[in-house]
Amino acid sequence: MSDELTNQTAEILDRQNECFVKGDVYKIMKDFSEQALLFTPDGILEGKDSIKKFYVDVTTNVLPPGSDFNIIRQEVKGETAYIVWSAESKKFRFSLGTDTFVMKDGKIIVQTFAAKIEPKN
Repeated sequence: MSDELTNQTAEILDRQNECFVKGDVYKIMKDFSEQALLFTPDGILEGKDSIKKFYVDVTTNVLPPGSDFNIIRQEVKGETAYIVWSAESKKFRFSLGTDTFVMKDGKIIVQTFAAKIEPKN
């Protein structure tokens, strides 16, 4: 796999991480293809509109800007990126989270998400 694809994927992943921490859903969504899929423990979200609603909810109610978000591991190869992370907000603790991003032509076509989420009392 070419280093050029790996570099492009790494740039998109870095931008996604930066925009997520800032809660900038508009910029997050710019990297997704129109037909993107997001696999979650609750099911598959299809298309940008569904994925946008997910990100709005997460960045508003679950991990809003100012939350503690730490990337534990990040791997990028070709058009695939993988992160392992932990996070904490006022309402929730994520002891472990993981996302995989699959890209094509500079756009995210598939994302997977899973996390161990514990509500705070």
